[in-house]
Amino acid sequence: MKHSYASLVLTLFLALAGAVAHAEKADRNKPMNIEADALRYDDLRQTSVFTGRVVVTKGTIVFRGARIEVRQDAEGYQHGVVTAEPGKLAFFRQKREGADEYIEGEGETIEYDGKADRVKFIKRAEMRRYRGATLADEITGNLIVYDNTTDVFTVDGGPASPSTTGRVRAVLAPRAAASTPAPAVAPAQLRPSSSTSGGAQ
Repeated sequence: MKHSYASLVLTLFLALAGAVAHAEKADRNKPMNIEADALRYDDLRQTSVFTGRVVVTKGTIVFRGARIEVRQDAEGYQHGVVTAEPGKLAFFRQKREGADEYIEGEGETIEYDGKADRVKFIKRAEMRRYRGATLADEITGNLIVYDNTTDVFTVDGGPASPSTTGRVRAVLAPRAAASTPAPAVAPAQLRPSSSTSGGAQ
């Protein structure tokens, strides 16, 4: 019930927000560029494992973390699993098409599915939407799944633990009418991650 309710609320939010801008559709067809301290390639499994201050770019998509395992399927789609350093969070960012808006997300693990054009933020998951440099919306939970093709995401709070309540939390800013200028100051500010070793601690 909790998962269904959260999904309904956030689906409604992005259905409204998505009428203005969608994720960059061309990103899925762009090459994946990776920088790291080390690489191990397994020809049998057709996987590449990059470790050490990993930075991945794919069009407007950016990933950062301590390790990424990349594989390419028979159809040529790329899939990746980004892992953070212990105690830190892996980082994701993507521009929204046709607008000065960005989606950012963090988690202990981030899974990218190039075929489905879907991103999963796993454990201590966070997702934010920026209008320019202004934070508009912020979601936290145990698991966040963001579908780039539909601009819909779902959030699962997960079990409670000593460090988390197990509940989904969201701050959703109202979208201004077309004739109303955007506010100069956001209701809340959150520092975007700039570390090459992962996201916020």
